[in-house]
Amino acid sequence: MSSEKMHKQDAIDLSHHLSVRGRSYERSPLKALIARYDDRPGLIKLFSGAPHEDYFPITSVDVHALPYDNFSATPASLSNSVSWFKRFFGLAPAQPKPITFTINHDPAPGDNGLNLTKALQYNPVRGLDYVAATINDFAARAFQPAYADFKTLLHTGNTDGWSRVLQILAEPGDTIIGEEWIYASALTAGAPANLKFISIEMDDEGLLPEKLRERLAGWDESVKGKRPHLMYTVPVGQNPSGRTMGLKRKQEVYDVCAEFDIIILEDDPYYFLQAGLYKPKDVRARTATSGANQTDEEWLASLAPSFLRVDTQGRVIRIDTVSKFLAPGLRLGWFTTSPLFAERLERVGEVATQAPNGLGTAVVGGLLREWTQDGFIRWLRGVRALYTVRRDYFVDALYDTFDVERSVVTEKTDGRDVCVAYAKQNGMREKGVRRPLFEFIPPTSGLFIWLKVAFPPYLRHRYHNSKESLEMLFWTSLADNGVVFSPGNFFSYVGKGAEDVPDFNAEGHYRISFSHVSPADARKTAQILDATLREFFAA
Repeated sequence: MSSEKMHKQDAIDLSHHLSVRGRSYERSPLKALIARYDDRPGLIKLFSGAPHEDYFPITSVDVHALPYDNFSATPASLSNSVSWFKRFFGLAPAQPKPITFTINHDPAPGDNGLNLTKALQYNPVRGLDYVAATINDFAARAFQPAYADFKTLLHTGNTDGWSRVLQILAEPGDTIIGEEWIYASALTAGAPANLKFISIEMDDEGLLPEKLRERLAGWDESVKGKRPHLMYTVPVGQNPSGRTMGLKRKQEVYDVCAEFDIIILEDDPYYFLQAGLYKPKDVRARTATSGANQTDEEWLASLAPSFLRVDTQGRVIRIDTVSKFLAPGLRLGWFTTSPLFAERLERVGEVATQAPNGLGTAVVGGLLREWTQDGFIRWLRGVRALYTVRRDYFVDALYDTFDVERSVVTEKTDGRDVCVAYAKQNGMREKGVRRPLFEFIPPTSGLFIWLKVAFPPYLRHRYHNSKESLEMLFWTSLADNGVVFSPGNFFSYVGKGAEDVPDFNAEGHYRISFSHVSPADARKTAQILDATLREFFAA
């Protein structure tokens, strides 16, 4: 045991947070029997209903994959090279140097259990042992939990992860703490249990700890029911707003949660897509490449840390997924949490999804084995660089199409720039009084740009008979003109007891995903946005 781990304490007992349902899950007796005897050699095993592996129709799988260093680790190397630029946007044929490996049917020495006899069979909820162990080692290295006895457990993606957490922690009718804007599917997952959400105000670094404390300290259980004990957060590249919490903010939020005994669900699919501050084209052109000579450890240390880094008590349940940096169809992710919660989440999995997809898990295991952990981290750096270029390209298109002014609003953005967009007139600034069309803050992480459009009072008067909000009317105009964003009302709790419903006739919010946009489509999107704003705002 490392000296660092010896100095850490184990997680505290937080079993009082378990719901009635969460306490009632029992271990499947069949799963327990299989776990006890399945790997014992020489035993005649007649206890399982597993099909015979000789009747599986797939006899082997050949995997051709990109090398871990297929993409440059720095955005500047991608954007400054014409060949990389063309290859990145699909304008020239890629010249990958594939690695290949075979997943054979029969077990063989040294295959790490990555064979079809194992992968295509029923497996424990924890998944294939090699993948589970590799992920556990990686989580320790990347996230550095602040308590000693953390556990990891595979799941089938973060939607599955959140669903399981609700089953073990939430009672019907409970109130969940969320951010000012909440991922739409997280809201939907709470609907069957009539869960309510409260939204805590954010600045550009995410949820404000003083607003969280104020809300919890003033909670009146005689009016509102039981005080919330579970918080849902997407702290890096927040979905939908793109905001990212740094270490100091996470510590402050964690301290409030410890004070009021709150469990933190950290949904972090964009953790490894931390792009850093956006720099306009002219600044990037004269700025030296940063991070080119970073080691893997230096790069990991440069990322905004996980809540696990400050979690000394085991009150964080973190969910990760390979969806954003490998592929969503692999349906694989993992929890990092305390032994108590890991065991309960495993019991839920036994009677629900069971193990993650075996073939997909074996493919991921093969990649991790061929790349090694260092190679995997290098792959993450390359993917992060790719999406940084896409982020930059889309924001560049907004700069090219609109007259964008950057201003610092310290009380709301921690000193970061807010971009305010005005219309251009024949390539020049419009004269006289100018009306801002929209504002945004270029995201430092994730895949989304969050646009805010302020609707002037005369528009509210013009459309006062409409059953639709101005936000949705403008969204429909954009769609009719050829581009579809996600409207802000998707990300706001408006159900029973909602307290924080925005006025969608005063402001419209729109989530723009840049993950698939091409240079031509980025320019076209900005032009459609410009034309639609002019048309919609016409007096």
